[in-house]
Amino acid sequence: MVRESGILMPMSSLPSPYGIGTMGKSAYRFVDFLKAAGQKYWQLLPLGPTSYGDSPYSSFSTFAGNPYYIDLDLLVKDGLLRRGEITGRDWGEDPERVDYGRIYEHRFEVLRLAYARGKEKLAEELAAFRQENAAWLEDYALFMAVKRSFGMVSWVEWPDEAIRLHKPEAVDQYRRELADDVDFWCFLQFLFFRQWKALRAYAHDKGIEFIGDVPIYVALDSADVWSAPRFFQLDENNLPTEVAGCPPDAFTEDGQLWGNPLYDWDKMKADGFGWWIRRIEGAEKLFDVIRIDHFRGFESYWAVPYGDKTARRGRWRPGPGMDLVGVLTSWFHKLRFIAEDLGFMTPEVKKLLADSGLPGMKVLEFGFDAKGESDYMPHNCVNRSVCYVGTHDNEVVNGWLKSTDRATLRYAADYMHKTADESWCWAMIRTGMSTASQLFVMQMQDVLELPASARMNCPGTATGNWQWRMRPDAIDAKLARKIRRCTETYRRLP
Repeated sequence: MVRESGILMPMSSLPSPYGIGTMGKSAYRFVDFLKAAGQKYWQLLPLGPTSYGDSPYSSFSTFAGNPYYIDLDLLVKDGLLRRGEITGRDWGEDPERVDYGRIYEHRFEVLRLAYARGKEKLAEELAAFRQENAAWLEDYALFMAVKRSFGMVSWVEWPDEAIRLHKPEAVDQYRRELADDVDFWCFLQFLFFRQWKALRAYAHDKGIEFIGDVPIYVALDSADVWSAPRFFQLDENNLPTEVAGCPPDAFTEDGQLWGNPLYDWDKMKADGFGWWIRRIEGAEKLFDVIRIDHFRGFESYWAVPYGDKTARRGRWRPGPGMDLVGVLTSWFHKLRFIAEDLGFMTPEVKKLLADSGLPGMKVLEFGFDAKGESDYMPHNCVNRSVCYVGTHDNEVVNGWLKSTDRATLRYAADYMHKTADESWCWAMIRTGMSTASQLFVMQMQDVLELPASARMNCPGTATGNWQWRMRPDAIDAKLARKIRRCTETYRRLP
């Protein structure tokens, strides 16, 4: 039995002098750290360009990369920028938080300078990249160019109905009128994927692989919905009829209203699920293992009338089930998948997971209950599963301590044989390492024993998320040796 482990560390959370993590020096240093620590995987959040709210789960494109992650120092090295053009700018004051407003204000100014120098210099490579990625890139670049021309409002609010409805004659017209801006957005994707390809090759050479998320839904304000409305539940004006969410439960009496457009599964099935095949092909260019977010939505999903302010009036509707899952697992037989099976589980969802053969998830923060048994207790972490202390949607361990009752904490301490000189973070990491799960993943915040303020996301809140960053001096050889000893003890070394 192969036992492995890895660390969940968002790209945005890496240190850098320019306000947000990038695919530059710190990313390569983190790969080296993972290697020294005996880890096999670097798990990332989605890498797409973020929109309002800064969530990586709400992107302008399911295929594109986030221009914020393009490393500026590498562009200086390539002769596309000058050092003075990137220093002295206000990238944000706090090295432990991303200031997305400052990044948005300055990043594209600098990237346009790189475009001006590189569009002719790299013309041949750029043309080849555009041809290779034409299936998604041209629509994405036009979408961003038109969006920018209309003040960045959502495409459903564009004043020109013809381009809003993606009419062919309007598409041709705007492509001509906004040609330079279209070229700019294509150039940014060229830079992103060139830097990513180099980073991934370096990681693979070190024996490190990438786990990445594919959110089950795409954003309404995305090139994906705008350019292919036939695959979504939209009316004659290309507005949603129902949107995605979660039903009310013990934690949220109004449920969760996500607002994503829902798929027209009948049309997708009639097309052989080609849209999904293309989507996973895009993700395969980034990741070695793909975590399918909200896997239970493939069995049935919560549909809320468009325009409702809460998710209370939603209804359960059947998903594609094994019709889609079977296509993906057979089409991508070399690609590994993880099913994010958290949330409202039913016998039908459990059956779909079993039929798929995919490993599900176990979260230790859900596992300790002084009053009874839980599917997430360490002894219930079956081999075909991925164990987490917590995910990006959960508290870091030091936050979990504050929100958990004393009886549960006493029980957890007894269960884990936590000693007085062992921190809660490392007791949880040690326990996760010891489970039978084939893969264990720890959050970097817990490795560093950070406070509750380092939480990445609090579901149901619109602001203050996705901001945590690691300090430049946070990782060193001593910490790598500590992780490696624990990894080796529980036979998880690569």
